[in-house]
Amino acid sequence: MLIGEYEHSLDTKGRLIMPSKLREDLGEKFIVTKGLDGCLFAFSKFEWSNFEQKLRTLPISNKDARNFSRFFFAGAIECEIDKQGRFLITSNLREFADLKKDVIIVGMDSRLEIWSKDRWQQEDSVISADEIAEKMEMLGI
Repeated sequence: MLIGEYEHSLDTKGRLIMPSKLREDLGEKFIVTKGLDGCLFAFSKFEWSNFEQKLRTLPISNKDARNFSRFFFAGAIECEIDKQGRFLITSNLREFADLKKDVIIVGMDSRLEIWSKDRWQQEDSVISADEIAEKMEMLGI
């Protein structure tokens, strides 16, 4: 289970340290792709396979479904942890998520979210647990 919030910095080559607590569940090789809300998503190979299966069920005849799949697949890369515990985030993904120096990695159970520190602080500051709880009640949670 991927949980927690971790702050790290990108090096000059675009490499980021993967917190050791997350490496075991994520694996030495994993997938990073564009995420929602301006962050990146990182999936273990197993969870990526599950996500792929869900995307494959979307109807190819539906334009929104094609665009949704395209969004995730086109940006996806396989990453590998090096001996220093780092992995490379490609320039197109760094640009998409506005990753410059300070980065926040957030565990989201089956995936990680990788945020620029500034975007994470903006996102985190507008979260109202009470408002979200009311909306989740409508979903049966």
